[in-house]
Amino acid sequence: MQRQGPAPVTGSGVPPQPSAGDREVDERRAVAGQGTGEPPRPVARRFGRALRSPDTLNLVPLLVAAALWLWALPRIDFRDIAEFGLLDRFPLTFYAALAVLTCGFVLSLRRAGTAPLWPATYCAAMLVALKAPPAILYDTVRYAWASKHDAIISRLLDEGTVHPGRELSGGMSAYDQWPGFFSLDAALVRAFGVDAAASFINWAPVALGLLTVPVLILVYRTFSDDWRLVWTGVWIFQLANWVGQDYLSPQGFSYLLYLTVFAVVVRHFVLPGSAGPLRDRSTLDPAAAAVPPPTTTRQRAVAVLILLPVIATINASHQLTPIMLCATLFALCLTRRYRNIGLLVTSGLVMLAWNLTMGRELFLDTLGTLREKAGDLLGNSRPGFAGDPTGPGPELVGSANILMVLALGGLAVAAVLLRRKLVRSALPLALAAAAPLPMFAVNDYGGEMIFRVYLFGLPGSAFFAAAALVPAAGAVSRAAVTARRIAAVALPVTLVAMLAGFLPSYYGKEGMHYAPPGETALTRRAFDRAPEGALILAATGAFPDAYYRYDHYERWFFTEQEVDENLRMLKDPAGYLAGGIPAGRPAYVILTRTQGEAVIGEGYLPEGGFDSLRGALKRSPLFQVVEENTYGVVLRFRPTTGG
Repeated sequence: MQRQGPAPVTGSGVPPQPSAGDREVDERRAVAGQGTGEPPRPVARRFGRALRSPDTLNLVPLLVAAALWLWALPRIDFRDIAEFGLLDRFPLTFYAALAVLTCGFVLSLRRAGTAPLWPATYCAAMLVALKAPPAILYDTVRYAWASKHDAIISRLLDEGTVHPGRELSGGMSAYDQWPGFFSLDAALVRAFGVDAAASFINWAPVALGLLTVPVLILVYRTFSDDWRLVWTGVWIFQLANWVGQDYLSPQGFSYLLYLTVFAVVVRHFVLPGSAGPLRDRSTLDPAAAAVPPPTTTRQRAVAVLILLPVIATINASHQLTPIMLCATLFALCLTRRYRNIGLLVTSGLVMLAWNLTMGRELFLDTLGTLREKAGDLLGNSRPGFAGDPTGPGPELVGSANILMVLALGGLAVAAVLLRRKLVRSALPLALAAAAPLPMFAVNDYGGEMIFRVYLFGLPGSAFFAAAALVPAAGAVSRAAVTARRIAAVALPVTLVAMLAGFLPSYYGKEGMHYAPPGETALTRRAFDRAPEGALILAATGAFPDAYYRYDHYERWFFTEQEVDENLRMLKDPAGYLAGGIPAGRPAYVILTRTQGEAVIGEGYLPEGGFDSLRGALKRSPLFQVVEENTYGVVLRFRPTTGG
């Protein structure tokens, strides 16, 4: 074999450089794996390896779900809502997108500890997929109470101040006595340069949900090092949060602040020397996190000062959340680990100070009802509606609500019984979940107490429900191996089942939450037509713009009472309403399609009762039809024509 000599040298002493054509050939060979001494590597093989990479396996379901969801979105027939709400208006591709997201989330849990970004992305994607459709599609404000809050914000913007001592009908004075949340929203309206909060109000569930996720992570990571457990807890919290308190409301805002205070307390208020055996890993569940480092008295005092503005904001925004906060802090004091009397006393004093000053009138009125409500466990735990919902849609919603509560509670109880070591280290979460229960013995909160107790117990319940589905990875016993095999099937099946329960619970009554622009316009014309100080009658306040210009009129929602009284009213609707209208007071009746859905969905009237009511008023000489269209009817009371 002939031996090659050294490369020729030019006159300048520099080896000759390859031409552009030679470089192009070398680059093509390098790409193909030639000329490098390595075997050829076809592009198809590298592409196949890329498709099998963990990141690609996590990304593909996300892209498929996004494509399905975007294709389904414009095909959601929200303008023709029937008795099942949006459930039969969602196309199949919408449900397919949610199923794919669920499968992708379960797959992402395999690398939750090394790549937590993927479960986080799936949690955010599921939140958007579930709650963004109304924000994107609806051309009016979703949910009657959201439009009520829009009216309060608009009034605050117009007047520039609040009037805590001014008496307003329908309990509207309370919103001037707890104006913190509405002041913030008024500032947002000015900052965004929009006309009213209605321009962004439908996005509140998405925004509050996304803000809640990092707070939940802080709480759950305090008690668990297992990222799978943490993210599953967050996922279950989202699916179990169907009670509808995440709209633009003082409750939704103050609930986020409540969780923030709780997260700070469990991470930075540990008393020195209180951990005891919890410092020993051998006594802990493999998924349990180490107890946070203790803090000195001075550090806790500084933390109280830092939390003081947050606690004050909670008290300035909502009546019930400060009570729930004090109940939770008291429950934490039952453990030596978090026995911080100073923070509990501070929270109680701030609450008492606000109730005796700005909120004095409602506070004293509430104290007056305690004698009647206290101790009535069955009455205080009854849902807000007076009777049983009628119709297949509302009945399905009621059944889904019950099944969701039973499923969440059953899973949480199973974890408490089976993973006692985890309960020992995460005891503060268990106490926080149980802390709201005594509220049933105090008041019914206008028929809302059962939903608020569920809401405030949800963070702890979701964590332990996740613990029942995500067994510890470090255990090697035969029972642990069996548990992991069962969980591999139980986890996706349970998450899909909870998703199936969330959808009717959240969207099953959408007929009473969405009103077309024509109905809103009809309502506003009715209010504008009525003279100052007139009495406005409606079957229920659960319709958009029911509180439009609420400080100029008095309102009477005449079916929001016991069912027996409503049945008596249906025998002679015109005479019943005429008997409740003060002499000489101008009065108008507004009956809309949304009200018809609400009185049936909430159980105020029997099936067909709303149509009977409407027909009777139209036929009566005591009421004159002022305007009528497909969206509703407006009638004026004329007492001079009847006896």
